[in-house]
Amino acid sequence: MLHLYLGTDREKARTKMGAEIGKVKGAGVVRITDANNAEDLRTVLRGPGMFTPLEAAGSLMGFAQKRVLVFENVCANVELCDVFLDALESLSKSDEKVCIFEEKPLADLRRKLEKYAETVEKFDAPKKERDSSIFAIANALRRADKKELWVSYMREIAKDAAPEAIHGVLFWAAKDMFLKGDSAARIRAGALVAALAELPHAARRRGEDLEYALERFCLSQK
Repeated sequence: MLHLYLGTDREKARTKMGAEIGKVKGAGVVRITDANNAEDLRTVLRGPGMFTPLEAAGSLMGFAQKRVLVFENVCANVELCDVFLDALESLSKSDEKVCIFEEKPLADLRRKLEKYAETVEKFDAPKKERDSSIFAIANALRRADKKELWVSYMREIAKDAAPEAIHGVLFWAAKDMFLKGDSAARIRAGALVAALAELPHAARRRGEDLEYALERFCLSQK
């Protein structure tokens, strides 16, 4: 009997999978993940016997009892995927309980897995709201608000935003100002585009981190 669990919420999927595993009393749990090699997988697929990876032991041990087979993200490993897919039909007909977890399978792979699964459950983690705060720095640049520009910059650095990403937003804002502004605005925007285009190269020549070069840029605005 083959049970398929999908989705980005690993904890919920594993909890539900654990409940299903717990229904088989006295069984040994055999777990294969994308960290295993092809020989581990082939050994498990040959059936109960010696040198089978056991979850409980965390090493190679043997046992001669009924098993529950657990396959986690096996298809993420190219070495394992074809071997595993070739065995799906026989696994689905096995008397052993088989639990499969794949986090984000592509459509073709998902259909192959679902074809042989008796049950399919999906557990997706809630999507995080897009953090648009980095664009506050672009707005400050447009307004020529030196204080807000620096404050917004330091806020993004404190959140571990990549300096390259911040530079990209500033460069995009300057180009947007140039394309959409009037003649006076275009003069300022053109100077900003030129300064921002040169900034990473100048920082490298000075042996300076881009983070500090950007901070100096923010403080230099009028």
